[in-house]
Amino acid sequence: MFLHIDIDSFFASAERSVNPALDGIPIAVGGRSNLEIFNKKRTNIKLMNDNKGAFVSPVFYSDKKKSFESFFVDNINGKQKIRGIITTASYEARAYGVKTAMPIAQALQLCPHLLVIPSNYKLYHTLSKKITLYMERSIPKIEQFSIDEFFGDLSGWVKEEECYNFAIQLRDEVFQKFKIPVSIGIAPSKWIAKVATNKAKPFGVYQVQKNSEFIKNIPIEAFPGIGKAFQSRLKAYGIHTLGEIEKSRELFYSWKKPGIHIYNRVLGIDNEFINQKTARKSIGISRTFDPIHDHKEVRRRVVIMARHIVYMILKHQVNPTTYYLALKYEFGIKRKSSITLQRIFSEELFKTQLLEMYDNIVYKNSGAIKLTINVSNFNKLEGSTMSLFDFEDDAKKALLGKDIQSLRDKFGLDIVKFGVEL
Repeated sequence: MFLHIDIDSFFASAERSVNPALDGIPIAVGGRSNLEIFNKKRTNIKLMNDNKGAFVSPVFYSDKKKSFESFFVDNINGKQKIRGIITTASYEARAYGVKTAMPIAQALQLCPHLLVIPSNYKLYHTLSKKITLYMERSIPKIEQFSIDEFFGDLSGWVKEEECYNFAIQLRDEVFQKFKIPVSIGIAPSKWIAKVATNKAKPFGVYQVQKNSEFIKNIPIEAFPGIGKAFQSRLKAYGIHTLGEIEKSRELFYSWKKPGIHIYNRVLGIDNEFINQKTARKSIGISRTFDPIHDHKEVRRRVVIMARHIVYMILKHQVNPTTYYLALKYEFGIKRKSSITLQRIFSEELFKTQLLEMYDNIVYKNSGAIKLTINVSNFNKLEGSTMSLFDFEDDAKKALLGKDIQSLRDKFGLDIVKFGVEL
C-alpha cells in the first residue's frame, strides 16, 4: 500500500506555524517576481537548495523583511496599485472564493478582511526539509515529490488492515511536532493514492481498497499527468471520467507509450515504486516585470538571470547541453528559442549562446514583460561525446567557472559580474 501525504495550504499553514494569531482567520500568501536580482547595486541574494524533490525548485531569496506596501503596492502616476498574485489561500479564504493564481487585488474585493502575507520561501523550504527528514524516519521508503507532497511505501512493513490507523497517527504526529496539517491518501498504487488525497482534504485520511470502484466517477481533470491538451483529446472521444478510461483500453493502447502509461496509472497497474533518489531533469528561472521597451535592458536581464542559473548548475555539478530562452511581450506575443550543444558547460559559453538566441528572437514593436531561461539534458562528461574542436578551450573556461563559483560561495552571487550587467 502507498501513502500520498499532502500538506494542506502549505505556505499559509507555514505562516500559522510561526504565528498562531493567524489561526482561524482568512489569510493568503502572495507574491510577485523577485526583481532584486536586477539591481545594479550589490544585493544580498541567497540560494535555498536543500530539498531534492522532482518538482522542488531551488529559490533565490533575501533576508529583507517585507511589508505589504513595499512588496505589493506600486505608485503609478500618483495612484496606488496593488500587484502580485495569490500563491496559497487558507480554507477560510477559499470560502470567499479566493483561489491560487488569482490577482491579489481581486482577492481583496472578494474578501476585504483577507490578510495577505508576503511569501517567505526560506521558511517554507526549511520546514519542508524538516518534514522530509521526519518522514524518512517514520517510513522506510519515502519520496519527496514536491515542496509539500510526499509518497510513502508501506509494503512489507505495515499490514494492509493497519494502514489507515498508521496514517491517522502520522498525520497527528506531524501536526503536533510542526503545527502543520496534512491530508493522506492510501491506495494500492502511487497515483491512485494521490487522487485519494483530494477526498481526504482538509486534515483527513482516505483509503482506497483493492478492486474498488473509487475511480469510476472521478473527472479526468483530477488525475495527475492528464494535462489540458490530453483532456481535450479525451473529451473528443466522449471520455470525461476515469471510469470511462478504464473501458477504453484498446484506444489508449493504440496511442502507444503515452496512452499505455496513462491507462496503467489510472487503473493502478503501472507497478511504479517509490523513487527515493530523484534526479533533477532541468534547472530554470523566470521573472515577470512591467513592460520594458529598452532592448539593452532586456539583454542585461538575460545575462543576470543566466548568472543565477550558472550558480545553480555548478551547485548541482551537472553538465547541461540544452539551453532554452523564452520571452513574453505585451498583447500576448511570445518568442522562444532553444539549442543543444555537446560541449563542456561554462558561464561564458552559456551567456554567449543566450545573447545570440535573444538577438534572433527579439520583438522590437512591444514591451517585454517576462523572461524564462531553462537548461536540461544533463550528461556526465565521462563517456560522453563532446565537440573536439572546442574541448580544450571549454575545459579551461569550466575550470575558471569553478574558481568564480568559490568566490560567489564566499562573497555572494554578484561578487563577479559581466560588464553588460552594469
